[in-house]
Amino acid sequence: MVGTWETQYIKIEMATVNKTDSTSVFEDDFSKPKSGRAQSIYNMDGTFSAWFKQPDSFKLGETKGDSLCVDYFYLGNQVQVWYLIKQTNTGFTGNTVCDWGNDGEFDDSLLMKSKRIK
Repeated sequence: MVGTWETQYIKIEMATVNKTDSTSVFEDDFSKPKSGRAQSIYNMDGTFSAWFKQPDSFKLGETKGDSLCVDYFYLGNQVQVWYLIKQTNTGFTGNTVCDWGNDGEFDDSLLMKSKRIK
């Protein structure tokens, strides 16, 4: 995974939003023109940096980590996420289960598809 990557697609399925059994789905396709880009760089020593690049090239929300654990502040909470990575023909997919719905239930899944950019 050493190199520079860009997330092309993300899908979050939240199974119990607000303690209900109705599923909520959030999807974003970052390949659309003028959309922001989630980017990351993975280093030989196992560390990485990830950020969101705005359409005007301004970089924000940079986070750093090691292995495949991301630690960041979201909706008033400190979040730690571990990803299961699978290689694809053009890059990799990452999957994780977390509390994306912010309802105290760790039952929401995230799928991201990334490609190498450098």
